Amino acid sequence: MLKLYSFGPGANSLKPMLTLHEKGLDYEQALLDPRKFEHHSDWFKKINPRGQVPALEDRGHIITESTVICEYLEDEWPTDVKLRPDTSWERADMRVWTKWVDEYFCWCVSTIGWHRYVGNMVKGLSDEEFEEKVKNIPVVEQQVKWRRAREGFPQEMLDEEMRKIAYSVRKLDDHLRDHEWLVPGMYTLADICNFAIANGMQHGYPELVNKEDTPGLLRWIEQINERPAAKKMFADVPREIRHEDAKK
Repeated sequence: MLKLYSFGPGANSLKPMLTLHEKGLDYEQALLDPRKFEHHSDWFKKINPRGQVPALEDRGHIITESTVICEYLEDEWPTDVKLRPDTSWERADMRVWTKWVDEYFCWCVSTIGWHRYVGNMVKGLSDEEFEEKVKNIPVVEQQVKWRRAREGFPQEMLDEEMRKIAYSVRKLDDHLRDHEWLVPGMYTLADICNFAIANGMQHGYPELVNKEDTPGLLRWIEQINERPAAKKMFADVPREIRHEDAKK
């Protein structure tokens, strides 16, 4: 059986989780609690040495990186529900959107999430306790991010990330005013991967994502939330373990 290690239905963890639900695949849910730093524990680092979720276990193989997992599920577990176009040019279009969310959109939203939420998880720790946590983080760049989150990100960095977020929501809205889905004519992994980051922005960034300024983006967010698979996912998986950044 497939087994998904994740933080629940939010951010990068949401991508393969929604893909599994859309495809109707049975899988075992292995929820880690970021508040307990379970993803940095020795047992999980044996599964993913980078200490990051999501990770998918399939017949003795471990697949990591959220978008890669989604494509793997399309390759290895074909179903009547297809989330990837048949033509090469449409697949290329889909991958441009998934590449963009992974390399641009996700990261600016992530930094603000760390600033608003993640840093609070460690601000109450003593310096010794904090360093004990940090030394278990296998990725050096993530150690740096944890220290920045605890100390406070520079204001100029936060301002730049907010500029990027504003650009990102305008980019999505401009496209979605004219198209139902990111790849015209078909709901694909491009929608799932971008939805994983955009979902809830109407609440977290109401000054940027709202009916007046981004009607196309808001319609798309609401439309995906109304899909049976999304409803089932949110109903089936505990939401209290959700986190602003599922790739800490």
